[in-house]
Formats: sequence, C-alpha cells, structure tokens
Amino acid sequence: MLAQLLAPFRRSPPEAKASRTARLVALLSAGRPRWTPRDYASLTREGFARNAIAYRAVRLVGEAAASVPLVLLDKGRERDAHPLLDLLDHPNPRLTRAGLVEAICCHLLVAGNAYVEAVAVDGAVRELHLLRPDRVRVVPGPDGWPEAFDYTLGAQTVRISQETLVPGAEVPAILHLSSFNPLDDHYGFAPLEAAAQALDLHNAASAWNKALIDNAARPSGALVYGGSGSLTEEQFERLKGELEASFQGAVNAGRPLLLEGGLDWRPLSLSPKDMDFEAARNSAAREIALAIGVPPLLLGIPGDNTYANYAEANRALWRQSVVPLLRRVCEALALWLGPAYGGGLTLVPDLDQIEALSAERSELWARVSAAEFLSDAEKREAVGYGAR
Repeated sequence: MLAQLLAPFRRSPPEAKASRTARLVALLSAGRPRWTPRDYASLTREGFARNAIAYRAVRLVGEAAASVPLVLLDKGRERDAHPLLDLLDHPNPRLTRAGLVEAICCHLLVAGNAYVEAVAVDGAVRELHLLRPDRVRVVPGPDGWPEAFDYTLGAQTVRISQETLVPGAEVPAILHLSSFNPLDDHYGFAPLEAAAQALDLHNAASAWNKALIDNAARPSGALVYGGSGSLTEEQFERLKGELEASFQGAVNAGRPLLLEGGLDWRPLSLSPKDMDFEAARNSAAREIALAIGVPPLLLGIPGDNTYANYAEANRALWRQSVVPLLRRVCEALALWLGPAYGGGLTLVPDLDQIEALSAERSELWARVSAAEFLSDAEKREAVGYGAR
C-alpha cells in the first residue's frame, strides 16, 4: 500500500538512447579555462622549457647582462685589481662571472627570486654558489626579517643561518634578491607569472596546431542520419571504419567527406579563421615579451612595431630592461660582499663596452668634453668614471 502511494513521487529512470548513431555525435561546450599553477616548477616547465618566446626573451636579457664587464670603484676610485673582482671572476670551480650574472638575472625573470650562498674559509669569503629558488624557503625571525633559509633537496632540509661569515663585518651567508611584490613580504613576483595566461594561450595554440597536423581531417561535427529508422549494426560499423581509415590522420588531411544514404554533415566547431587563431597567438606572444621586457621586434613577432628599426628596438632592450636589472644585481653584490673587504666598494656595469649604446655614449662624451666649466675630475664623474 505504501509503495503505491509513493510511486508517483519516484524519479523516473534516465532516458536511454537506443540509436547506435548517437556515437557519431560530438557535443562541444565551452568550459572554464584551466590555467597553469603559478609556482616555480610549473612556470619553468610551461614558460621556459615549452615556450620558445619566453625562453628566448629570458635568455636574451640574461645573456646580454652577462656580457657587460663590471667596474669596481673603491671610494670613488676605479680599481683594476681587487680580491672582490677575483671572487666574482671565479665564484667557484664550475662557474664564471658571466654564468653567475646570467643565472641571477634568469632566476629573477622566471621565479622572481635569486639566492646566492657565500662560503667562507678562515674568516674570508672563498666561493659563491647559486641556489635553486624552488628549494629555498625563508625563515622569518621574531622581528619579521629573515634569520635563516631552509634549503630542501628530496627528503633532507638544511637550515642556513644568516649569521655573519666574516668576523667584524656584516656578511650574511645568503644573498636574497627579489622582484617587487606588493602582496608578499619575503618572496618576489616573477615576470613570467604576470604572463601566465598568455603563456597558456600560446602553448595551447601550439598544441592545437600539432593536433591539427596529426589529425587534421578528423570531422569536427556530427553525421546526422536523415532516413527512416536507424542504422543497422553492420552499417554503423562500416561507416565508423571508413571514417577512421580514410579521414583521420595527417596523411588524410583535406580529403573530402563523401556522404550517401541520407547522411548529412553538420559542423559543430569554429574554423581557425573564424577564431582569428593566428592573431590571438601573436597577441599572446607580444604579451609574453612585454612582461619580460623585450621588444617584440627582436623576437620576430609580427604585428605593430613601435620602433623605427632593429637598432632602436635593441637600444630600448638595453636601456629599459638589461641595464636596470644589471645595476640592481651589481648594487646587491657590492652591498653584500663589500663589508668583507673594508667597505666603500661600488660595483657598476661598464656601459662604454655596450655596442648598442655606443651612439648615446658618444653624444654624452661630446657634451661633457665641450663643457669648459667642468674640471677633469667632474668630467670623469659625469661619464661614470671615478677620480684618478
């Protein structure tokens, strides 16, 4: 009796499709985008290892910064020989000065953080070693400033204290360089993170192109049977086999689809032309270059070029990206290691050795040389050199 009363309220079983042609229908719907996780490992894989635009842009800035000679000033006077220069020229048996500068700059661009560890022997700094940013964690002290760094490799973690390495001088063991991050007190914000969505779009476009080449002629739509009744099992299997054998794969790309027996083809997706596919891919590439600070013209990205020629774009790269980043790295290294050698040391890039800026430097030298009201010492200082 109770079952009869509850029968009208029971949910009816789901409707089942009896037609075999249902397997030929592809239902497409727009879902939510899936973005790459914004952590160092994911950004490195998706933004550096799998994206040619980001890889070339990061290497372009890093290699350019590493190619600039460095000048050491001791209380305003240029020093040609100094223990700090020797240390920077040979940081450790496996690294050179150019490799050290390039790695620091690339870590800042990819991770937003760069860590350099100093090794002291008998109270003197002997070697410098780079630490992978994803393996380092900041350990804040009671006052909020970092008092140590945890370096984790596999299941082992080593805590590196920030106590001074040189007696009588403030030389902590770890130099931490970080990009500006308005939302974090300790960790920097990576430029690649700002371009994460553009990276996903560009990588997805490349993957789509590869899939299009591998399976270009696979129908993106539905075959609708307009006849009476439904296809038999034999007809369905024969049609399925013909589609797989004759219209899938790169070999069959572009082959026309011949229909018979009441079959009708209805496309269900937009063509690359309708999606403005290539323009979207180039726009994503420009966003990646913009986030890293490289003019798109230098990367061969088509579109609106705002520079008159290649030389102007190259000069903009140096002035707006490479030189500011290199100066920041030099200042941090001198401030960190300078106290170990008595202080008063300044490390600056030698802009006279940058060929892309030679025209600007020539104009500066000409203006300073023509200024008769300046003394020789003031002229040297104006062009970036110390006193004699």
